[in-house]
Amino acid sequence: MRPENFIFLRSLMRQHAGVLLEEGKEYLVLARLGPLARRESWGSVDELISHLRSRPNGELRRQVAEAMVTTETSFFRDVHPFQTLKDVIFPDLIERRAGSRTLRIWSAACAAGQEAYSVAMLLKEHFGDLPGWHVRIVASDVSSAMIERAKLGSYSQLEINRGVPSHLLTRHFERDGLQWRVNEDIRQMVDFRQINLATPFPPLPEMDIIFARNVLIYFDENTRREVLRRLAGNLRKDGYLFVGGAETMIAYSDLFYRLQIDRTSCYRPRR
Repeated sequence: MRPENFIFLRSLMRQHAGVLLEEGKEYLVLARLGPLARRESWGSVDELISHLRSRPNGELRRQVAEAMVTTETSFFRDVHPFQTLKDVIFPDLIERRAGSRTLRIWSAACAAGQEAYSVAMLLKEHFGDLPGWHVRIVASDVSSAMIERAKLGSYSQLEINRGVPSHLLTRHFERDGLQWRVNEDIRQMVDFRQINLATPFPPLPEMDIIFARNVLIYFDENTRREVLRRLAGNLRKDGYLFVGGAETMIAYSDLFYRLQIDRTSCYRPRR
């Protein structure tokens, strides 16, 4: 890849999504953009980026930016946060919100939807339909392609094997050819929307729980602080923010304070 093309792509990712593409990551660009280059019949990734540089504001810009965004996730990822939801956080919120009977949850970087569907299944399994309650799970991602895939709720056997226990597979999925599809009642619990966290959020209600797991590490420092500031504004003062296990919040103690619940760390806004 020509150096000038890599420099252009680094600038594009910072402008589009606040993503910091580090020097020496040309191999990552080739891996992420290779399928797009082949699908669009470009001779190479380098040729694709050269064409984009000459026409930087069309549909190809969106396709390239979305292909570069990390979309790796799995059902019930890391286990412990979901155990804490079941044992502590959902019971706490159900008691606190008994007056309004509302529960709002946001999966803020949902990729193909596994996290949001995991939350929906957890609620359904352990707290039933919460009759008379208004439960809303918003799931968002910067990638329109990921959002469309998440809405389908269709997953390969490999994706199912990564986190779905057999009893949940039996109760909440159905066979769809070589795929497994999330049942309609679970899909109806989730509202999927395209949201770029690096730009001002669209109007959203205050949330009781926000998941922003394993996404902050990809932003540059200024974007990360601004995203966290906006998340704090969208989280109820007694709500819960979840970030990734490898994401430190020490530098943002003016925005959030830490709660340690069993083996899970989560955060509340300072307001």
